[in-house]
Amino acid sequence: MPAIKKINHVAIAVPEVEPALSFWRDALGLTVDHIEDVPSQKATVVFIPVGESEIELVRPTSEDTGVAKFLAERGGGMHHLCFEVDDIETMLTQLKEKGVRLINETPLELPGRKMAFVHPKSTGGVLIELYQLTD
Repeated sequence: MPAIKKINHVAIAVPEVEPALSFWRDALGLTVDHIEDVPSQKATVVFIPVGESEIELVRPTSEDTGVAKFLAERGGGMHHLCFEVDDIETMLTQLKEKGVRLINETPLELPGRKMAFVHPKSTGGVLIELYQLTD
């Protein structure tokens, strides 16, 4: 049976990185690990470690993305919660068998990880990302 290992990250949608960092970095004193352009997701992501998890500030680089739509409709804020799992394929199969609505029925593969999203209509309104490290 697949297991959730931990909360991998909490993603916060932001329209701009620097104003967001004035809170996360400057006010809270958290340290930015790195900033990465993620062309496959059409986003710039700021990685901020907090214990064994991360805060990820996500700024869309294109208007045709889910994050851009989220910002336009709701403004900045929590975009999704990401659980790290040990077997993403089996987890997706089990969720589908239980009638959970999935955005990705098979995981997307990126360097070092696999990921898939669960639709917020099945989770009480929270977009959930499932994430498996492959390295």
